Amino acid sequence: MTPAPQHEEHAPGDLCRAGTRLYERALREGHLTAEEAREAPCLTDTGLVEPATGDPGRLEPVAPVLALPRLLRRTAERIAEERRGQEHLTEVFRSFMAIGGGRTDSGPEPVLRVLGGTDRINEAITEAEAEARQEMLCVQPNVHYRDGKGERSQAISLGRDQDLLDRGGRIRTLYQHTQRHLPLIRARYEKLRGDVEVRTLDELADRLIVLDRTVAFMPANADRTMALEIRHPALVQYLCTAFDRFWRLATPMYPKAVQPPSPEGITARQRAIAELLIEGHTDTAIAERLGLNVRTARVHIAKLAATLGSQSRAQLGYLIGRSGILDRGR
Repeated sequence: MTPAPQHEEHAPGDLCRAGTRLYERALREGHLTAEEAREAPCLTDTGLVEPATGDPGRLEPVAPVLALPRLLRRTAERIAEERRGQEHLTEVFRSFMAIGGGRTDSGPEPVLRVLGGTDRINEAITEAEAEARQEMLCVQPNVHYRDGKGERSQAISLGRDQDLLDRGGRIRTLYQHTQRHLPLIRARYEKLRGDVEVRTLDELADRLIVLDRTVAFMPANADRTMALEIRHPALVQYLCTAFDRFWRLATPMYPKAVQPPSPEGITARQRAIAELLIEGHTDTAIAERLGLNVRTARVHIAKLAATLGSQSRAQLGYLIGRSGILDRGR
């Protein structure tokens, strides 16, 4: 025997599948037992079946021509009640809107937002920089201009940077040492009028822009086609503290250039390479960390080996540790 379908939850006045099946059966057979009707309480709730005269255990169906108008009338009453509720809410919120001054914003600005696409990222940075009044802090590691994208990006940012400077703001930017002699970088800052300063380090964290120490932008994926917009005060302060520490360690590049120290003929770049060699990094990894191509990195490794008198890679690591150049560079 097929088990009876379980009664479904539904709105008052509606008829479920079990109720439909039993009502159809009651119309065909002329009655239902009270036990059968318990499978679908909506039958009695909607008045589709009624107790038979003189037999409470027997339920008889109400004719459809009588039942339908009853159900339609109940539905109309329910709709009218909902409309009265809507009118009441509208009246109550009219006074709330008057207190709120007609504001249409949906709440506080999110403290963390993901931006997708280069155009959207540039748009968000431009909007934030237009509101800035004090300063912009930038970290720009491993900048290259081989495909022309760098020049276009520089052109977009040049105007908004000058606007910030014209409002009395200042700009502080960090590059890697490998970018010190790129003509386009120096030419860019020579076009700007105002409080601009650039310094360089061997290694930097990933790209970062902080405006007025209240909003920061940083990459959200490896190819930098997505970015995070950060407005959480603690996170922004953390990033600013990291920038300030990098800044104190960096070597001035603009407006007045200072050459990194080279004690005993070991340049700052060679010292950075020496430290990475001691840590066991490959030539490729060293080049990536310092913003060099692999060939240039190997030239510097060879110069370092010649300076220290090394004949092999293993001996070079030993001589680096013995020379003390890393200790003197700190």
